[in-house]
Amino acid sequence: MNLTYHHYQTALAFLHGVGPRRARALMAHLPSIETLFTASSKELSDITGLSPGFFGKMQRNSALEKADRVMEFHAKHGIQSIFYQDSEFSRRLNQCADAPTQLFMKGEIDLNQARFVAVVGTRSSTEYGQRLCRELIASFQGRNIVVVSGLALGIDALVHQYCLDFGVPTIGVLGHGLDRIYPSVHRSLAAKMIESGALLTEFVPGVDPDRENFPKRNRIVAGMCDATIVVESKSSGGSLITAHIANSYNRDVFAFPGLVHQETSQGCNALIASSKAHLLETSESFVEYMQWNEAVESKEKSQFVFFPELSKIQQEIVHEIQSHPKVQLDVLSAQLALPISTLQVELLQLRLSGIVEELPGKRLQLLHGVHSST
Repeated sequence: MNLTYHHYQTALAFLHGVGPRRARALMAHLPSIETLFTASSKELSDITGLSPGFFGKMQRNSALEKADRVMEFHAKHGIQSIFYQDSEFSRRLNQCADAPTQLFMKGEIDLNQARFVAVVGTRSSTEYGQRLCRELIASFQGRNIVVVSGLALGIDALVHQYCLDFGVPTIGVLGHGLDRIYPSVHRSLAAKMIESGALLTEFVPGVDPDRENFPKRNRIVAGMCDATIVVESKSSGGSLITAHIANSYNRDVFAFPGLVHQETSQGCNALIASSKAHLLETSESFVEYMQWNEAVESKEKSQFVFFPELSKIQQEIVHEIQSHPKVQLDVLSAQLALPISTLQVELLQLRLSGIVEELPGKRLQLLHGVHSST
């Protein structure tokens, strides 16, 4: 077996006793991922402070063999592997403590485009929910919005289909490997999505769509998006799980209200009543709340504004916000490799100086008149 860095990256998920959180913690102490697989248990213990027995139980050779089989399958079927340290990995998802270390993608789409929104809902959609869903997706046309959902029965499938109908890029996040489509009735839909969007998963081929995989799927849906919209939901179910996860990630959540006695509206009404979701009355109100009415400016047309009175770190903050308008606070922290506490102090000075303003949802932009274009 001719080992490459891709082998080590893929094998990370197969290590016994190592989940995404621990994997990232280990990587923070090691000079490279290769070290985790080539150094002795004693050497790894000396570096990390963990016991040699912990590394001895990882089954590293077995993990590499499994990774080799996965890579062979992915190469044969045109599946892209994206590691969390790659620039192509979703920067929004990378801000979530429980994010996977690797994603597998079928299709071509930039996971770091300016605007990502999750649209989810019940499997038992009503005519009311279907109409809301259609109006919502139609309002996204031409606004550089990528729509993410879970390719499940009901609202999820409608979301993806309406995206195809209206030319809105869409990503389906799966609770299983890319060697199958579940439910199988969505195979044709999935094939069309790949042409103008993508299918995405953290699971390798052979992983079944087991019940415990779907909350894991939902955290990716919520984590890679700026906001989550619940169209219809019963009092429990996957869409509510996605909404609660989005709240825990400090992302905006929206819900359409429904009739009090309508079963498929109970979850949305409860989210709104408990202030865990903004009440969404119309499709346009979401775009207005997110301030996504205007077109996204091309970076090539932007000209950085220089403020000689600012410190170097403040200049970097201004330039990053100018490159990524309405960037979220936690995303900006990751892009600049600055602790949020330090960033907040610098942002306070920039706000007092009239250079930066904070928008709803902890988004940041330069004040009007500060930005200039060529």
